[in-house]
Amino acid sequence: MRGLFARVLHRRGWVRHYRRLPWWGHRVGGESHRHAQGQVAQAMGAAAAAEPAALLARLHSGPEGLDATRAARLRARLGPNQVAGDAPPGPLATGWQALNNPFNGLLGLLAAVSWATGDRRSATVILAMVALSTGLRWVQERRSGRSADALRALVSSHACVLRPGQPPAERPMAELVPGDVVRLAAGDMVPADCRLLAATGLCVNQAAMTGEALPVDKRAGTRAVPPQADALALDNLVFMGSNVTSGSATALVLATGGDTFFGELAAHASRAPREPTQFQAGVNRVSWLLIRFMAVMAPLVGLITGTVQGDWVQAGLFALSIAVGLTPEMLPMVVTSTLAKGAVALSRRRVIVKRLDAIQNLGAMDVLCTDKTGTLTQDHVVLQRHTDPWGADSAEVLRWAWLNSAHQTGLRNLLDEAVLAHEAMAGGAPGWQRVDEVPFDFQRRRMSVLLAPPGAPETRWLVCKGAVEEMLAHCGAVRRDGRDEPLDAAALQRLQATAGALNDEGLRVVAVAVRRLDDGRARCGVADEAGMTLVGHVAFLDPPKESTAPALRALAAHGVQVKVLTGDNERVTRRVCREVGLDPGEPLLGAQVEAMDDAALADAVARHTVFAKLAPQHKERIVRALRARGHVVGYLGDGINDAPALHAADIGLSVDSGVDIAKEVADVILLEKSLLVLDEGVVEGRRTFANMLKYIRMTASSNFGNVLSVLVASLWLPFLPMLPMHLLVQNLLYDFSQVPIPFDRVDDEQVARPLRWQPEAIGRFMLCFGPLSSVFDLLTFAGLWWWLDLRTPAQQTLFQSAWFVEGLLTQTLVVHLIRTARRPFVDSRASPAMLATGAAVAGLALWLPMGPLAPWLRLQPLPAEAFAALPLLLLGYGALVQAMKGWWLRRWPWG
Repeated sequence: MRGLFARVLHRRGWVRHYRRLPWWGHRVGGESHRHAQGQVAQAMGAAAAAEPAALLARLHSGPEGLDATRAARLRARLGPNQVAGDAPPGPLATGWQALNNPFNGLLGLLAAVSWATGDRRSATVILAMVALSTGLRWVQERRSGRSADALRALVSSHACVLRPGQPPAERPMAELVPGDVVRLAAGDMVPADCRLLAATGLCVNQAAMTGEALPVDKRAGTRAVPPQADALALDNLVFMGSNVTSGSATALVLATGGDTFFGELAAHASRAPREPTQFQAGVNRVSWLLIRFMAVMAPLVGLITGTVQGDWVQAGLFALSIAVGLTPEMLPMVVTSTLAKGAVALSRRRVIVKRLDAIQNLGAMDVLCTDKTGTLTQDHVVLQRHTDPWGADSAEVLRWAWLNSAHQTGLRNLLDEAVLAHEAMAGGAPGWQRVDEVPFDFQRRRMSVLLAPPGAPETRWLVCKGAVEEMLAHCGAVRRDGRDEPLDAAALQRLQATAGALNDEGLRVVAVAVRRLDDGRARCGVADEAGMTLVGHVAFLDPPKESTAPALRALAAHGVQVKVLTGDNERVTRRVCREVGLDPGEPLLGAQVEAMDDAALADAVARHTVFAKLAPQHKERIVRALRARGHVVGYLGDGINDAPALHAADIGLSVDSGVDIAKEVADVILLEKSLLVLDEGVVEGRRTFANMLKYIRMTASSNFGNVLSVLVASLWLPFLPMLPMHLLVQNLLYDFSQVPIPFDRVDDEQVARPLRWQPEAIGRFMLCFGPLSSVFDLLTFAGLWWWLDLRTPAQQTLFQSAWFVEGLLTQTLVVHLIRTARRPFVDSRASPAMLATGAAVAGLALWLPMGPLAPWLRLQPLPAEAFAALPLLLLGYGALVQAMKGWWLRRWPWG
């Protein structure tokens, strides 16, 4: 699990400097990160050596924690228990982020050159473009930030907090203050830096701080701490950012938020450059594609224009205008607003996106790995059978199972709840006392409690339950008719057949074994789980959900392959898969995964659908093997054993009811554990991504066509075919027509399969559809050349005005032609906002040459003959684009 909390570290950051540790008096922050960490370590070491009573007194707390009034005062003074790494930027910072991009830099350069050469009209238009794109992006960034914060607030981690005179209660981690007393169990995030007051079988993963993959044991008690001791190595301290893998504990909160060891690490990490996400890498690849075209086309046009006309200043301005024409100024705004709109739409479908750019991975996902319990099944486990080792109903085994479940203090699962809820044990088993326990872990796959029966002070019973295979391997006897008999080969074979028969009925089987100890001991360990007597089985039923089968069909129809990764028995898993319509094939077992190298596993994951009896590291390896084969992999899990796989997947999916560590690592949280809800989320993610691709495809192809037309015209026209200001205004209006794209409708076929960034496909699209507009531009040039006397400046202005109108109308039309693979306006209609902005821009194109702004823009009214020719040009252009679409669709998917 090394690096499991990298995402957490990247989401958190700047600590509040010079905050006082209330319990010790050291200041954190200041000269250097290393010095501050040293002070934190020194203070924590002192806490490890102090007596618990002294620590509680110093923090004005007690064994039952702080009273609510003092906790509220401390919270008001110290702030929330958060490491506010990427604190949301304020309005000015957001404005600078919106302004500070290469596209605006290019526009600013052009505005400065225009102003310096006396062309202040062009400079004004350019600055208007900068103001529009920056303002729109600023508004969308602020809105999306508020939306993301509101969505993240729906999913929060909690801690079990003690208050005097009140039962333990779940409270948000952000509310914790030094002096609080919390209870920890398997699956919990450690909410703050704490000193253990009591612990039972506690194991904690500290990979975020130490990089150690294996959990470490923690115990309560006072320690003698040598000078310069490593605080992280002290076994009576636990730290924020770690997570409990097994066992339970009661702990005293010593430091919160930025005063924690984790807070210092987060502050340090926030200053380091971050690796771009897959989404950011995709945007960067597309941007560089357009920049490469710009780097070739703009100088080429400037060189040709300067050579033909001899005015190198005007040619330079024109070349810069061409560069602006190829610049997707609205790309940052469209990306931000599209993702924000998608996140809000997903929240309505009970899917909460913690990172906006995770939407792209959700839409690109083509393999979903999921657990079985609660996803394929109802997550409502019922104790169906309690039998002796040979399959006959037995009250004795139910009693032993109840004692085990009732007296454990670790993480109770659904099986424990089903045992405790069984009506036959409504009266419990009074008089039994818990002495010690060996908590469950995913390597042993069993858990034990050491109990003292009533009336026998020196007698101890070790009661163990767990997976059948692991239990049989540690049993030396089997109970038959009240007598213990040796577990020989024949008995073992019969026991395996009995458990297999229950599995074939779709029941999950747990074996129960006991061992009597008469030494009055107070502790037990894993070594004591040997020589036990098998007393029987408890078998549970978790029926499939009614929604699972249609959800699997829907996911398959949308190009998502589902694979089941479970720690459960392969027979039960296979039975459940068949019931929900998923062909299980031959399951691949955890032992087989363990024996494979990475190459063999990469081949195996492509052939198998069901993976059973898996340990957490097996799930992680399977996810990585699928990714190595080029799949975009999602992993849906809600348990502590799912955390490594959630971290390894392209997109981690958990549920609001999952353990803290699963929710913290996941990118997306489902408020309902249902594959049907997930399918809706996948479709919405694809709609969001499809609209982003629309903008890039439209802008790239249209702008490239315009620039190609300019390049050809510059070879033979003795004047500029369009002034730099004309190009800029045209680009500004065209970009304005793209603003509603995030809210556009998306055709069903566009979301029928996973969508990914494919810069080469965008380049191919640009080269195919861009020149189509150039064909009609050149027809317009030829007609104007034949019709006008281009030797006079007035006729040259009329030429430029006519091409300005024709170019803007064809650009506006192409938005509706290539936004869909269907027939536009008939089989697929744009959203009302898209239709309205398109109509407005078309109206402006016709009005500007005739309105009061025409002299300022150096345009002039068009004659009636031009208005007669325009509909013919537009109809011909539309027919040619539709024909090209048909040819394109026969070769490549539309996407």
